[in-house]
Amino acid sequence: MEAGPRHVDSLLAALAVAADDLEPRRLRGYGELDPAQQETLHRLAEGLRRLFETLREAPAGASGPEAAPGRTVTPIGVIRSPWTRRGEAPRQPPGSGGEGRVELRPDLAPALADLDGFERIWLLYLLDRSTGWTLRATPPLDTRPHGLFATRSPNRPNPIGLSCVRLLGIEGAVLRVAGLDVLDGTPLLDIKPYIPGIDAWPGARAGWVDHIQGGER
Repeated sequence: MEAGPRHVDSLLAALAVAADDLEPRRLRGYGELDPAQQETLHRLAEGLRRLFETLREAPAGASGPEAAPGRTVTPIGVIRSPWTRRGEAPRQPPGSGGEGRVELRPDLAPALADLDGFERIWLLYLLDRSTGWTLRATPPLDTRPHGLFATRSPNRPNPIGLSCVRLLGIEGAVLRVAGLDVLDGTPLLDIKPYIPGIDAWPGARAGWVDHIQGGER
């Protein structure tokens, strides 16, 4: 059962009173408590105050991601590509000629406004078919293992992928794109515009990749 506005107001009032009642100046016998007990009361009062502020600022009737932004990641669509198995997909977008679609949730279509002016976009997605992970991984470009976070292995603690693709067009909540390197049915997490002056650093060092491709810069 959802709490109505009156119930929420009553809860907020009760939290405010409880937080005030735990203030040392109002708590009978506070001076008789040992330091650890006093610290516990301080933390409890602070927690109640934070809960009060969170509930007071949350939109009426909000729940889930709206009430606790940033704590839950939910797919916002699905990526459609020509590939269904990992061995079929290209390893990186520059080597891919694959075209496909990004099917966004219909209710999010208004969020695509003005995106059609960008030639390229970033796709963030869930690598839902990755299996396990290790602290070190051997990438296709090398025969030696490297720290996982120095590679682009799809097997990661948080299996999130990132691809820069070319935007061909937008029709409603569907984006036509080129340069895909993901499997068909991959859950989409986010879309961002590619901005050359911000996202491109052509002269940046690339660690062990520089060594493989012909020496340190």
